[in-house]
Amino acid sequence: MLTTTNPATGITNETDIEQTSPAETAARAASAQLAFDTVRGSTRDWRAGLLEALADGLEHHRPALVATANDETGLGEARLNGELNRSQFQFRLFADALREGSYLEATIDHAGETPLGAAPELRRMLLPIGPVAVFGSSNFPFAFSVVGGDTASALAAGNSVVIKAHSSHPLTSQLSFSALADAASAYGAPEGILGIVYGTESGRVLVADPHIAAVGFTGSLGAGEALLAIISTRPNPIPFYGELSSLNPLIVTRAAAAERTTQIAEGLFGSFTLGAGQFCTKPGVAFVPRGASGDAILEDLRARTAAAGGMVLLNERISHSLTDILGRITNDGGANVLAVGSLAGAGILAAPTLLEIDAADFTEATAEEAFGPVLVVARFDSLEQIFHAVDAMPGSLTATIHHGDDEPDAVRQLSERIAPTVGRLVFNGFPTGVRVSWAQHHGGNWPSTNSQHSSVGVSAIRRFLRPIAFQDAPAAVLPEELREEFSSIPRRIDGVLVLPARAATSKKVIV
Repeated sequence: MLTTTNPATGITNETDIEQTSPAETAARAASAQLAFDTVRGSTRDWRAGLLEALADGLEHHRPALVATANDETGLGEARLNGELNRSQFQFRLFADALREGSYLEATIDHAGETPLGAAPELRRMLLPIGPVAVFGSSNFPFAFSVVGGDTASALAAGNSVVIKAHSSHPLTSQLSFSALADAASAYGAPEGILGIVYGTESGRVLVADPHIAAVGFTGSLGAGEALLAIISTRPNPIPFYGELSSLNPLIVTRAAAAERTTQIAEGLFGSFTLGAGQFCTKPGVAFVPRGASGDAILEDLRARTAAAGGMVLLNERISHSLTDILGRITNDGGANVLAVGSLAGAGILAAPTLLEIDAADFTEATAEEAFGPVLVVARFDSLEQIFHAVDAMPGSLTATIHHGDDEPDAVRQLSERIAPTVGRLVFNGFPTGVRVSWAQHHGGNWPSTNSQHSSVGVSAIRRFLRPIAFQDAPAAVLPEELREEFSSIPRRIDGVLVLPARAATSKKVIV
């Protein structure tokens, strides 16, 4: 039987959940294939209704979901209710995207004469890819786990899903899956459209299964690389969309430090300790200028860190890893410890820790992600010292620039240098907190992710779709969105974007 540990108390209890055997995992994947064969031809309206039914199902089980997740994560009811709201919103946002239809990239080039001579007719759009394996994350028991964005976007695309539950919250995963499965069944979805497996070995078996067509993963770099290695041995390697490791540098210019000293220190402390520093977008290194204003920011951070109590980590593995990484950043990376909070209390705790280094001395060894409430402050005298450190950093999900009211040249230089290394560039804000929207991009250069796609927002659906072009095809074999008379979604026809009449004349108010 699997066990579950309340990290706020350190108490471990046995569950009634067994690890899924290889045979059972294979059966889940086969069932997902049968369900996919049924739903791959479903209408966008049907799938939108399914997603809305799943969101309703989560609301019906809210009290039990939040209580169970709190026992397994120690994240608190306020945080967990907010996260469950986000999960529901993701399902409903994808339902809106399905009905709007532009995600299909429907494109028609009619046959005719071209500058290169006579050309055939081509009609192209995106179709569902097949059963998707989704790996839940430890730090977001709802938004990036069983009821998270990978599940929502894969279902929206027209696929079935088999979820690998995270070992840190098996009971939350079990209850989340039941809420979705019950809602899907009541809606009339086929059995197997959703499946779940438990245990580390089941994840390995799942990504190797021939029925699985793509993988969505949020977790550690080591685990992601291990799964990639398994996928590479398949007769037909499949797409692996991993979110893995991110340092998320934050830069404070001289003008910003002078203009907003206290606000920046307060916001930065809150950002690197939010959720005990267990956010994938946590700023791991902050560049602070030398001088009086920078000294004031550093002293404020030092005082806040020293006065902070122990913060609950999600599991013992994260705790042991954080200890090892701190040792490497100080011993190999050359960072000095400026302040450490207390460890008073029960449970799996980490003391908030503030480190300092000269930006000129920053190396690859200093640039290791510390998953927990840890911040390295790099002091700089010039932009060139920041650029030196940026060159030593791996790719990140985000970078942040705090700038003053009147320094366009510095902002431009910093933006041009750091933008090629990240997926989201934040100005005068903090990277923790990822808006779920049409314009969001939650991805970045290796090792933050291993693809150019987003795992948050509407474009996340693109991961689980594949393009197909029909050449001189009879109308009967075409999806309805590519037929000549169809006009209810945006389409590009002979190079011209054609919008539905209702879209061109209506206005939608978003609250």
